Amino acid sequence: MLIWKHSNNSLAKSQNRRSTNQLSSRARSLTHSRSTLDFFNIQKTKMQVRVDDKVLLVTGATQGVGRAVALEAARSGAAAIVLTDRNAKGREEVVPEILKLGAKTAFVAADLEDQDAPSRIISAAIEQFGRLDGLVNAAGLSERASVAEADTYLFDHLFAVNTRAPMFLMQGLIRHLKERKAPGSIVNILSFQAHGASINLAVYGATKAAMSLLTKNAAFAHRKDRIRICGINLGWTDTPGEREMQAIKLGKGESWLAEAESRMPWGRLIQPEDVARLTLFLLSDASIPMTGALIDQEQSSVLGVS
Repeated sequence: MLIWKHSNNSLAKSQNRRSTNQLSSRARSLTHSRSTLDFFNIQKTKMQVRVDDKVLLVTGATQGVGRAVALEAARSGAAAIVLTDRNAKGREEVVPEILKLGAKTAFVAADLEDQDAPSRIISAAIEQFGRLDGLVNAAGLSERASVAEADTYLFDHLFAVNTRAPMFLMQGLIRHLKERKAPGSIVNILSFQAHGASINLAVYGATKAAMSLLTKNAAFAHRKDRIRICGINLGWTDTPGEREMQAIKLGKGESWLAEAESRMPWGRLIQPEDVARLTLFLLSDASIPMTGALIDQEQSSVLGVS
Protein backbone atom coordinates (compact mmCIF):
# COMPACT_ATOMS: atom_id res chain seq x y z
CA MET A 1 0.00 0.00 0.00
CA LEU A 2 2.85 2.35 0.78
CA ILE A 3 4.35 1.47 -2.55
CA TRP A 4 1.02 2.22 -4.14
CA LYS A 5 0.79 5.52 -2.42
CA HIS A 6 4.34 6.31 -3.36
CA SER A 7 3.63 5.29 -6.93
CA ASN A 8 0.42 7.29 -6.85
CA ASN A 9 2.26 10.30 -5.43
CA SER A 10 4.98 9.90 -8.04
CA LEU A 11 2.35 9.58 -10.69
CA ALA A 12 0.55 12.60 -9.29
CA LYS A 13 3.81 14.56 -9.20
CA SER A 14 4.58 13.44 -12.73
CA GLN A 15 1.09 14.39 -13.84
CA ASN A 16 1.43 17.71 -12.00
CA ARG A 17 4.74 18.38 -13.74
CA ARG A 18 3.20 17.51 -17.12
CA SER A 19 0.15 19.64 -16.35
CA THR A 20 2.40 22.50 -15.25
CA ASN A 21 4.50 22.15 -18.42
CA GLN A 22 1.37 21.98 -20.56
CA LEU A 23 -0.06 25.03 -18.82
CA SER A 24 3.22 26.87 -19.28
CA SER A 25 3.28 25.86 -22.93
CA ARG A 26 -0.30 26.98 -23.37
CA ALA A 27 0.43 30.20 -21.56
CA ARG A 28 3.40 30.85 -23.83
CA SER A 29 1.26 30.00 -26.86
CA LEU A 30 -1.52 32.27 -25.61
CA THR A 31 0.97 35.05 -24.92
CA HIS A 32 2.38 34.59 -28.44
CA SER A 33 -1.14 34.61 -29.91
CA ARG A 34 -2.00 37.76 -28.00
CA SER A 35 1.27 39.36 -29.10
CA THR A 36 0.52 38.42 -32.68
CA LEU A 37 -3.02 39.77 -32.35
CA ASP A 38 -1.72 42.96 -30.77
CA PHE A 39 0.77 43.31 -33.62
CA PHE A 40 -1.93 42.99 -36.27
CA ASN A 41 -4.21 45.33 -34.36
CA ILE A 42 -1.39 47.87 -34.25
CA GLN A 43 -0.75 47.41 -37.95
CA LYS A 44 -4.47 47.72 -38.66
CA THR A 45 -4.56 50.94 -36.70
CA LYS A 46 -1.51 52.27 -38.49
CA MET A 47 -2.79 51.40 -41.96
CA GLN A 48 -5.48 54.02 -42.20
CA VAL A 49 -6.24 55.04 -45.74
CA ARG A 50 -6.47 58.79 -45.24
CA VAL A 51 -5.78 61.82 -47.40
CA ASP A 52 -5.94 64.35 -44.59
CA ASP A 53 -5.33 67.98 -45.59
CA LYS A 54 -4.61 67.09 -49.23
CA VAL A 55 -5.98 69.09 -52.15
CA LEU A 56 -7.02 66.72 -54.93
CA LEU A 57 -8.17 67.04 -58.52
CA VAL A 58 -10.60 64.46 -59.92
CA THR A 59 -11.69 64.33 -63.56
CA GLY A 60 -15.00 62.87 -64.70
CA ALA A 61 -16.21 63.77 -61.23
CA THR A 62 -19.97 64.13 -61.66
CA GLN A 63 -20.78 60.46 -62.19
CA GLY A 64 -19.45 56.92 -62.07
CA VAL A 65 -15.92 56.26 -60.89
CA GLY A 66 -14.91 59.94 -60.67
CA ARG A 67 -17.88 60.78 -58.45
CA ALA A 68 -17.21 57.78 -56.19
CA VAL A 69 -13.54 58.77 -55.86
CA ALA A 70 -14.41 62.36 -54.98
CA LEU A 71 -16.86 61.29 -52.28
CA GLU A 72 -14.44 58.73 -50.83
CA ALA A 73 -11.72 61.38 -50.73
CA ALA A 74 -14.04 63.68 -48.80
CA ARG A 75 -14.81 60.90 -46.32
CA SER A 76 -11.08 60.26 -45.97
CA GLY A 77 -10.15 63.74 -44.82
CA ALA A 78 -9.28 65.64 -48.00
CA ALA A 79 -9.05 69.38 -47.36
CA ALA A 80 -10.42 70.22 -50.79
CA ILE A 81 -11.45 68.43 -53.96
CA VAL A 82 -11.44 70.10 -57.35
CA LEU A 83 -14.03 68.49 -59.61
CA THR A 84 -13.95 68.72 -63.37
CA ASP A 85 -16.33 67.36 -65.97
CA ARG A 86 -17.98 68.42 -69.19
CA ASN A 87 -21.34 67.73 -67.53
CA ALA A 88 -21.80 70.91 -65.50
CA LYS A 89 -25.32 69.87 -64.49
CA GLY A 90 -23.97 66.93 -62.50
CA ARG A 91 -22.24 69.23 -60.03
CA GLU A 92 -25.62 70.11 -58.52
CA GLU A 93 -25.68 66.69 -56.84
CA VAL A 94 -22.05 65.93 -56.03
CA VAL A 95 -20.96 69.35 -54.70
CA PRO A 96 -23.47 69.44 -51.81
CA GLU A 97 -22.52 65.87 -50.86
CA ILE A 98 -18.83 66.75 -50.64
CA LEU A 99 -19.53 69.87 -48.60
CA LYS A 100 -21.70 67.84 -46.23
CA LEU A 101 -18.75 65.47 -45.69
CA GLY A 102 -16.60 68.39 -44.55
CA ALA A 103 -14.34 69.04 -47.54
CA LYS A 104 -14.11 72.22 -49.56
CA THR A 105 -14.75 71.90 -53.25
CA ALA A 106 -14.71 73.75 -56.56
CA PHE A 107 -16.03 72.76 -59.97
CA VAL A 108 -14.29 73.45 -63.28
CA ALA A 109 -16.41 72.83 -66.37
CA ALA A 110 -14.21 71.53 -69.17
CA ASP A 111 -14.28 69.29 -72.22
CA LEU A 112 -11.07 67.26 -72.19
CA GLU A 113 -11.10 67.10 -75.98
CA ASP A 114 -10.08 70.77 -75.97
CA GLN A 115 -6.30 71.08 -76.16
CA ASP A 116 -6.21 73.89 -73.62
CA ALA A 117 -8.43 72.14 -71.08
CA PRO A 118 -5.67 70.51 -68.97
CA SER A 119 -3.73 73.73 -68.40
CA ARG A 120 -6.93 75.66 -67.62
CA ILE A 121 -8.04 73.04 -65.09
CA ILE A 122 -4.66 72.94 -63.30
CA SER A 123 -4.46 76.75 -63.20
CA ALA A 124 -8.02 77.08 -61.88
CA ALA A 125 -7.39 74.49 -59.16
CA ILE A 126 -4.21 76.15 -57.92
CA GLU A 127 -5.77 79.60 -58.07
CA GLN A 128 -8.72 78.38 -56.00
CA PHE A 129 -6.83 76.54 -53.24
CA GLY A 130 -3.21 77.65 -53.59
CA ARG A 131 -1.84 74.18 -54.23
CA LEU A 132 -2.53 70.70 -55.55
CA ASP A 133 -1.28 67.47 -53.97
CA GLY A 134 -2.90 64.74 -56.02
CA LEU A 135 -4.69 63.89 -59.25
CA VAL A 136 -7.10 61.16 -60.30
CA ASN A 137 -7.59 60.83 -64.06
CA ALA A 138 -10.99 59.12 -64.01
CA ALA A 139 -12.64 60.66 -67.08
CA GLY A 140 -12.71 58.59 -70.22
CA LEU A 141 -14.62 57.52 -73.32
CA SER A 142 -15.27 53.92 -74.33
CA GLU A 143 -16.72 54.23 -77.83
CA ARG A 144 -16.53 50.95 -79.73
CA ALA A 145 -14.60 50.37 -82.95
CA SER A 146 -12.34 47.65 -84.33
CA VAL A 147 -9.23 48.32 -86.39
CA ALA A 148 -11.24 47.57 -89.55
CA GLU A 149 -14.13 49.86 -88.57
CA ALA A 150 -12.50 52.89 -86.92
CA ASP A 151 -12.39 56.25 -88.67
CA THR A 152 -10.03 59.14 -88.06
CA TYR A 153 -12.57 61.13 -86.05
CA LEU A 154 -13.17 58.33 -83.53
CA PHE A 155 -9.44 57.60 -83.31
CA ASP A 156 -8.53 61.25 -82.61
CA HIS A 157 -11.54 61.72 -80.31
CA LEU A 158 -10.64 58.77 -78.07
CA PHE A 159 -6.94 59.55 -77.94
CA ALA A 160 -7.64 63.22 -77.14
CA VAL A 161 -9.78 62.41 -74.09
CA ASN A 162 -8.25 59.13 -72.90
CA THR A 163 -4.55 59.79 -73.50
CA ARG A 164 -3.63 63.37 -74.39
CA ALA A 165 -5.69 65.11 -71.70
CA PRO A 166 -4.62 62.90 -68.77
CA MET A 167 -1.00 63.11 -69.86
CA PHE A 168 -1.02 66.91 -69.86
CA LEU A 169 -2.90 66.98 -66.56
CA MET A 170 -0.08 64.82 -65.16
CA GLN A 171 2.43 67.21 -66.65
CA GLY A 172 0.72 70.20 -65.04
CA LEU A 173 0.68 68.62 -61.58
CA ILE A 174 4.25 67.32 -61.85
CA ARG A 175 5.54 70.79 -62.74
CA HIS A 176 3.58 72.32 -59.87
CA LEU A 177 4.87 69.78 -57.34
CA LYS A 178 8.46 70.15 -58.52
CA GLU A 179 8.20 73.92 -58.23
CA ARG A 180 7.00 73.50 -54.64
CA LYS A 181 9.54 70.72 -53.98
CA ALA A 182 6.59 68.79 -52.58
CA PRO A 183 5.63 65.11 -52.80
CA GLY A 184 2.42 64.10 -54.51
CA SER A 185 0.49 61.21 -56.02
CA ILE A 186 -1.34 60.50 -59.24
CA VAL A 187 -3.72 57.65 -60.04
CA ASN A 188 -4.71 56.96 -63.63
CA ILE A 189 -7.87 54.92 -64.20
CA LEU A 190 -6.83 52.65 -67.07
CA SER A 191 -8.41 49.45 -68.38
CA PHE A 192 -7.87 45.71 -68.43
CA GLN A 193 -8.45 46.13 -72.18
CA ALA A 194 -4.96 47.67 -72.38
CA HIS A 195 -3.56 44.12 -72.30
CA GLY A 196 -4.92 43.36 -75.77
CA ALA A 197 -8.58 44.43 -76.00
CA SER A 198 -11.72 42.89 -77.37
CA ILE A 199 -12.07 43.28 -81.13
CA ASN A 200 -14.55 46.17 -80.95
CA LEU A 201 -12.52 47.90 -78.24
CA ALA A 202 -9.30 48.05 -80.26
CA VAL A 203 -8.92 51.85 -80.34
CA TYR A 204 -10.15 52.27 -76.77
CA GLY A 205 -7.68 49.62 -75.60
CA ALA A 206 -4.89 51.36 -77.49
CA THR A 207 -5.60 54.66 -75.71
CA LYS A 208 -5.33 52.92 -72.34
CA ALA A 209 -2.22 50.98 -73.35
CA ALA A 210 -0.56 54.27 -74.31
CA MET A 211 -1.57 55.74 -70.97
CA SER A 212 -0.16 52.68 -69.18
CA LEU A 213 3.23 53.36 -70.75
CA LEU A 214 3.08 57.04 -69.82
CA THR A 215 2.14 56.11 -66.26
CA LYS A 216 5.18 53.88 -65.80
CA ASN A 217 7.51 56.25 -67.63
CA ALA A 218 6.47 59.25 -65.52
CA ALA A 219 6.64 57.18 -62.34
CA PHE A 220 10.24 56.27 -63.09
CA ALA A 221 11.19 59.77 -64.22
CA HIS A 222 9.86 61.41 -61.04
CA ARG A 223 10.45 58.77 -58.38
CA LYS A 224 13.26 60.83 -56.85
CA ASP A 225 10.97 63.85 -56.75
CA ARG A 226 8.73 61.73 -54.48
CA ILE A 227 5.91 62.00 -57.00
CA ARG A 228 4.22 58.61 -57.06
CA ILE A 229 2.21 57.59 -60.13
CA CYS A 230 0.17 54.39 -60.39
CA GLY A 231 -2.63 53.03 -62.56
CA ILE A 232 -5.65 50.76 -62.23
CA ASN A 233 -6.42 48.42 -65.12
CA LEU A 234 -10.15 48.41 -64.57
CA GLY A 235 -12.39 45.51 -65.51
CA TRP A 236 -16.06 45.63 -66.46
CA THR A 237 -17.65 48.29 -64.25
CA ASP A 238 -21.25 49.26 -63.67
CA THR A 239 -21.34 53.00 -64.35
CA PRO A 240 -24.01 55.31 -65.82
CA GLY A 241 -21.92 55.56 -68.98
CA GLU A 242 -21.66 51.78 -69.35
CA ARG A 243 -25.39 51.37 -68.76
CA GLU A 244 -26.13 53.83 -71.55
CA MET A 245 -23.58 52.15 -73.81
CA GLN A 246 -24.95 48.63 -73.33
CA ALA A 247 -28.67 49.32 -73.11
CA ILE A 248 -29.04 52.06 -75.70
CA LYS A 249 -26.01 52.44 -77.98
CA LEU A 250 -25.43 48.69 -78.35
CA GLY A 251 -29.17 47.97 -78.25
CA LYS A 252 -29.09 45.27 -75.54
CA GLY A 253 -32.00 46.69 -73.55
CA GLU A 254 -32.42 46.83 -69.79
CA SER A 255 -31.78 43.10 -69.27
CA TRP A 256 -28.09 43.33 -70.18
CA LEU A 257 -26.94 44.04 -66.60
CA ALA A 258 -28.61 41.01 -65.00
CA GLU A 259 -27.25 38.78 -67.76
CA ALA A 260 -23.74 40.20 -67.39
CA GLU A 261 -23.78 39.90 -63.59
CA SER A 262 -24.93 36.27 -63.77
CA ARG A 263 -21.62 35.42 -65.45
CA MET A 264 -19.43 37.16 -62.87
CA PRO A 265 -17.70 35.22 -60.04
CA TRP A 266 -19.04 37.68 -57.44
CA GLY A 267 -22.46 37.92 -59.00
CA ARG A 268 -22.06 41.58 -59.90
CA LEU A 269 -19.97 43.91 -62.01
CA ILE A 270 -17.28 46.03 -60.37
CA GLN A 271 -18.86 49.01 -58.65
CA PRO A 272 -17.49 52.58 -58.69
CA GLU A 273 -17.07 52.35 -54.90
CA ASP A 274 -14.74 49.35 -55.36
CA VAL A 275 -12.54 51.47 -57.60
CA ALA A 276 -12.71 54.43 -55.23
CA ARG A 277 -11.32 52.40 -52.31
CA LEU A 278 -8.34 51.17 -54.32
CA THR A 279 -7.76 54.64 -55.74
CA LEU A 280 -7.71 56.23 -52.28
CA PHE A 281 -5.18 53.65 -51.10
CA LEU A 282 -2.87 54.51 -54.01
CA LEU A 283 -3.35 58.24 -53.42
CA SER A 284 -2.72 58.01 -49.68
CA ASP A 285 0.51 57.81 -47.71
CA ALA A 286 -0.46 54.23 -46.80
CA SER A 287 0.84 53.12 -50.21
CA ILE A 288 4.26 54.81 -49.90
CA PRO A 289 6.74 54.00 -51.48
CA MET A 290 4.77 52.23 -54.23
CA THR A 291 5.07 53.85 -57.64
CA GLY A 292 4.75 52.71 -61.24
CA ALA A 293 2.33 49.94 -60.26
CA LEU A 294 -0.40 48.96 -62.72
CA ILE A 295 -2.99 46.97 -60.78
CA ASP A 296 -5.54 44.75 -62.53
CA GLN A 297 -8.88 45.32 -60.80
CA GLU A 298 -10.68 42.52 -62.56
CA GLN A 299 -12.66 39.45 -61.46
CA SER A 300 -13.35 37.31 -64.52
CA SER A 301 -9.85 37.07 -66.02
CA VAL A 302 -6.29 36.75 -64.77
CA LEU A 303 -3.56 37.92 -67.11
CA GLY A 304 -1.30 35.09 -68.26
CA VAL A 305 -3.71 32.29 -67.28
CA SER A 306 -6.05 30.85 -69.88
